[in-house]
Amino acid sequence: MSADAAPVVVAVIPARGGSKGIPGKNVAPVGGVSLIGRAVRACRAAERVTRVVVSTDAEDIAAEARRYGAEIVDRPAELASDTASSEAALLHALDTVEERHGDLTDVLLFVQATSPFLTTRDIEGVVSAVLDEGADSAFTASPFHGFVWQGVREADRSAVQAAQGVNHDSAERLRRQDRPEEFLETGAAYAMRAQGFRDKNHRFFGNVALVPVGPDRTLEIDEPADLERARVLAPLMDEPVFPTRADIDAVVLDFDGTQTDDRVWIDADGHETVAVNRGDGMGISRLRKAGVPVLILSSETNPVVAARARKLDIPVIHGVESKDVELRKWCEAEGIAPERILYAGNDVNDLPCFELVGWPVAVADAHDIVRERARAVTTSRGGHGVVREIAAHLLGKAL
Repeated sequence: MSADAAPVVVAVIPARGGSKGIPGKNVAPVGGVSLIGRAVRACRAAERVTRVVVSTDAEDIAAEARRYGAEIVDRPAELASDTASSEAALLHALDTVEERHGDLTDVLLFVQATSPFLTTRDIEGVVSAVLDEGADSAFTASPFHGFVWQGVREADRSAVQAAQGVNHDSAERLRRQDRPEEFLETGAAYAMRAQGFRDKNHRFFGNVALVPVGPDRTLEIDEPADLERARVLAPLMDEPVFPTRADIDAVVLDFDGTQTDDRVWIDADGHETVAVNRGDGMGISRLRKAGVPVLILSSETNPVVAARARKLDIPVIHGVESKDVELRKWCEAEGIAPERILYAGNDVNDLPCFELVGWPVAVADAHDIVRERARAVTTSRGGHGVVREIAAHLLGKAL
């Protein structure tokens, strides 16, 4: 690196496809965005990161990473086994990227997609520790005050015989403020001088610095329960976000529970009636005038769905069992990329569409699991102006 050149900081996110504990883990959605997408997005937003690279052996992970703007390094099978080390995958990615771009890396940033609440600020923190504060390697860590115990087992390891304190003297219970300050490695982000990593073949060497992060964001996804916990926490942890017109090429709307309040009136002859919101009609009209295609997609066979679509003069697909299959067909016919679609829904039959599109949106009173999988949640309840609210977000003053 010359005196005038900015340091080359390469972020590498290893993400193999052979997860056994949670099949498809790295493309599993949390808060409406896949784990690999969340990691790529956080890295790309870091001002000093030069390149964001995903090292993977799986095409679905590669496709998802490209969708969020990452560069792909094909990971050899021998580096994607259960026994292969992260360091080996990092070194392979580093060699590949340097050969591909013809420049040397100053700082290697190692980011794990299994930490869903990693932020751009955390990434910038570990990079700054190396570039500005003289560290050779740095990692994210959260303050830790627990008493750690170690089980002492019999020779045959059949049962725990006793327990002994690891980070404390069990005979002396010090107050927290009297104990040494301790931190828990989060496993989310590491930065290191690239040449030092090559020399030592390890992420920790020389002057090692820790970068404190909030314990509330310390979650590493190893088991299915961890993934479910992340999905529950995402609406609380993630910054509120809603797409703009620049993010969206089409809006697809569920009907019952989204454009209605999910109630049905049935007369003596079995005819069904529902109530819709006039504001939604205006929202759809304004979206169409702004050049945004709008589709109603419903599993219901009730003729009222088609009648509403005729009234709004928009296309409708209804009475279908697999909404995601029909949505994919519609996307192909219209030439619209699924990642450029906002889909609004309220119940579990909308989840396959949530996983297909780039902007899954749940209504305020949607089923809990639907809210957990959404990328955004409206303030309006189903049937109470959801579409009007979506149009306002997308069009702003143009509405």
